[in-house]
Amino acid sequence: MDRIIIRGGNRLQGRLAISGAKNAALTLLPCSLLTDEPLTLTNLPRLADVDSFGHLLNELGVSTTVKRGSNGEIGRDMTMKAKVIASTVAPYDIVRKMRASILVLGPLLARAGEAKVSLPGGCAIGNRPIDLHLKALEALGAEIELAAGYVKATAPAGGLRGGRIGFPVVSVGATENALMAAVLARGETVLENAAREPEITDLARCLVAMGAKIEGIGTERLTIEGVDRLHGARYQVMSDRIEAGSYACAAAITGGDVELLGARIEDMEAIISGLRTAGVTVTETGEGLRIIADGKLGPLTLSTAPFPAFPTDMQAQFMSMLALADGASVLTETIFENRYMHVPELARMGADIQVHGRTAVVRGVDHLIGAEVMATDLRASMSLILAGLAARGETKVHRVYHLDRGYERLEEKLSAIGADIERVGND
Repeated sequence: MDRIIIRGGNRLQGRLAISGAKNAALTLLPCSLLTDEPLTLTNLPRLADVDSFGHLLNELGVSTTVKRGSNGEIGRDMTMKAKVIASTVAPYDIVRKMRASILVLGPLLARAGEAKVSLPGGCAIGNRPIDLHLKALEALGAEIELAAGYVKATAPAGGLRGGRIGFPVVSVGATENALMAAVLARGETVLENAAREPEITDLARCLVAMGAKIEGIGTERLTIEGVDRLHGARYQVMSDRIEAGSYACAAAITGGDVELLGARIEDMEAIISGLRTAGVTVTETGEGLRIIADGKLGPLTLSTAPFPAFPTDMQAQFMSMLALADGASVLTETIFENRYMHVPELARMGADIQVHGRTAVVRGVDHLIGAEVMATDLRASMSLILAGLAARGETKVHRVYHLDRGYERLEEKLSAIGADIERVGND
């Protein structure tokens, strides 16, 4: 199993290209199931999760062709064609590796009238039930059965029908599944209290490019008028706001000066607000965002919440950054109940962090010390990389396969802007 070795203390400086968004890509890929015509996604990140989703689509009868990315040095282009749905079963051996696999449920149900999808896996960061997904599909007329670790969904005769879906709490995945199912349902569907994440806006825009009729894009109320069929399209995946935020933290924690090419300020306002409050300079450039940190970082009080508030996917990275701030920071995690697994590992490096339920108090220390640490999930892995970049001495991060799920060519990108970092295999 690979590990990453970092010799910390280097100031990061230069230009770094931000890849296509992992969370957007995993939402856009199942759109290929909604049409018998080709769907081409450009700027698709080269990630383990994207590869796994491609394999799942192949199992369902989707042909996939991958080409060198038209975006240059990062990403790739993938053309998918589901002329026929060869199978409506998403098997356990694929779905268990990646929670996003549940997003084939809505498209399969809408186009084929049935779906059987294994209950999902993914990072062990807390309880993430799919009950809201299922209730949304039931509101469109689907019959749902849970048995032997699978969700079996069946559409009524004549297909799904429009309905009104009011989510009791904001759910990104449930909004995505409901939206994809509704575009082929008969009549009008209204989604109330829909998630507003930029990745959902990206999904809606892709569906519109395929012929869907959607109003209210970017708001908490989406109105969808079902159509008989969708056609093919060519669509560019949005840039990854979480990757951009992570590398912004890398610049901040090393006192660096880094331009993030392709980063979009409108997708990252809460992240940027936090950086600026901590004393980091963030400015727009013609090609992205420039991050400059030339002084001691200040403490923050942050609470994670659905977009447009501070994202849970950036909590661990900010915690590493704030471990070196001048003062005490308070972070509250409201989304996942088990997302502080990186805290003991940061403590091994000298961080002073106390967890009380869903709140963590981070008291800044003068410096961190390199150590051997173990990654527990995707974003926790990145938090350890960030700590290693700033730590004195050598840090070895084990179980880095988590990183391959969400960060494209991480070592290459960081090396190019001054980090002393390498990936090695175990002896």
